[in-house]
Amino acid sequence: MPMRPAELPVKVKAGSGPDQLLGMRDGTLHARISAPPVDGRANRALCRLIARHAGVPPSAVRIASGMRSRVKLVRIHGIAQREVETLLAGPK
Repeated sequence: MPMRPAELPVKVKAGSGPDQLLGMRDGTLHARISAPPVDGRANRALCRLIARHAGVPPSAVRIASGMRSRVKLVRIHGIAQREVETLLAGPK
């Protein structure tokens, strides 16, 4: 049976580099992205950042909802929910 993708709410502050994960607060991962929220650039940068920290390829990270919102639901394939929360919980 295939593993369900991990899901994680993420609050993003775009256009305010450097790219970094700021940790979990109230069950939501907070991130800062230097790319502006134009033409999906901040969303792509967020997916690459999460993939790097989760140890999965960027193609394994997708924004499930909130493409045009500061709060997004991100799906990460190939990693367990508990593992992704542990890997992304602290400041990087």
